[in-house]
Amino acid sequence: MAPGLLEPHQFADAPLTAEKSPLKSKTLNYVPGRSTVEKYDEAYEYEDFRPRFHDARWPALQEVPYHDKGLEGDAEFKNLLSSATGIVDFNPKIGTEIGGIDLANLTDAQKNDLARLISVRGVVFFRNQKNFDIDAQRKLGQYFGTLHSHATTACPKREGLEDVHVVYTGENSPDLRALFTPTFLWHSDVTYEVQPPSYTSLKVLTGPPRGGGGDTLWSSQYAAYDALSRPMQIYLESLTALHSAELQAQGSRELNRPVRREPVTTEHPLVRTNPVTGWKSLWFNPGFVTKIVGVPKTESDHIISYLNEIVATSPEFHARFQWGKDDVAFWDNRVVNHSASYGFAPHRRHAVRVCCQAERPYFDPNSKSQEEDLHEKYGVPKANKDGSGVVNYND
Repeated sequence: MAPGLLEPHQFADAPLTAEKSPLKSKTLNYVPGRSTVEKYDEAYEYEDFRPRFHDARWPALQEVPYHDKGLEGDAEFKNLLSSATGIVDFNPKIGTEIGGIDLANLTDAQKNDLARLISVRGVVFFRNQKNFDIDAQRKLGQYFGTLHSHATTACPKREGLEDVHVVYTGENSPDLRALFTPTFLWHSDVTYEVQPPSYTSLKVLTGPPRGGGGDTLWSSQYAAYDALSRPMQIYLESLTALHSAELQAQGSRELNRPVRREPVTTEHPLVRTNPVTGWKSLWFNPGFVTKIVGVPKTESDHIISYLNEIVATSPEFHARFQWGKDDVAFWDNRVVNHSASYGFAPHRRHAVRVCCQAERPYFDPNSKSQEEDLHEKYGVPKANKDGSGVVNYND
C-alpha cells in the first residue's frame, strides 16, 4: 500500500455535531458563524486538568538515549490498519484519519506501526478516544521515548503531571489574530532543545462544536523541502540555523509566569533526515529560528522570510483538523510545523499534549526526498521546477 495513496473508506465513527456538544451545558441558540452558544454554569468535568504554572527550577536537559520505534513498524502498517474501520488521507502530502482504533489498547506491534505511519504521513488523527485518558496518553508517549517537560507552558493542576502540557483558552478569550503576522504562530515544538521531540500527541478535552472554530493546521516539511528548486535545496543543505527559546521565556516573564529551565539557543542543520523514512525535510520554523548561520544578516533575513512564506502559505501541503471531544492528533514534530487558529469565542478550548525527546537532528547527504522516493516506488509525478509552462489559471 503506497504511503500517501491510501484508499478512502467509509468511517464507522459518526462525526461530532452541534447536538453532541462536548460541554455539559444547555444550548441557548444558534448564531451564524459560531455554531451554538453554550452556558458554562455547571461543574467542570476536567477541573484537575486546568492550567497550573507551578514555580520550579529545573537543570538543563541532558542527552538521553533514543531508539525510534518506527523503525520496528511494518512497512504497510498491517498490524495497526488491520482493525481500522476507515482510512482517509487529507491530501497526498500530509494527514491521515483512521477510524476504529482504540489508542488505549494497542499492542506493541501496533504502536510501532503507528510510529512509522506518523513519520510517513506527518500527522495522524483518531476521533472519539474516550479510553485514552491522561495516564494512557503518557504511557504511550513513554513507549516512544523520554517525555519532555516544558520550561514555560502550563501543566495540569493535578500533581505529578509536569511532563504534560496544557492548552487552555477560556470562553471569554478574545480573537488574538490581530497581534500576529500570518506566519508568527507556525512552529515545531521546542526545536531549540538539543533533542527536540518526535512523536507528539494532543487530545482535546473540551472544545467548540464542529464548525465552531479552534482548528489546528499542520504543514509538511517534507513537502516544503520538495517545493524548492534543486540549487536551493543544495544551498540550504549546506547551512545551519539558530533555534532560540529566548522569546518564549521573555513572554513568560512578562506575564509573571515561571521559567523553570534557563532558555537555550541551539544550532541545527537547516535540512534534516528522518531516521524512519530516510526522507529529507526542511528543519525550520517561524516560531524559533532566529538566524541562518554563516551568511550576512540581510541574506539570513531573506532566507527566513522566504521559508516562512513556504511553510505558512502552501495549501498543497497543509492539513486542517476540526476537533471534537476526545479527538486525538499524533504528529512527528521532526517533519511538520503546526499552528493554532483563533476566533472561537464564546467557546472554551482545552487540550493536553504529551511528547518525547528524539535524536539530535542530523543530515545524511545520501538520503532521498519524499518526492524522489514516491516517484521511484509508485510513479508519482515529480513537480516541474524549471519555470516553464507557468500561466494564469482558474480553479
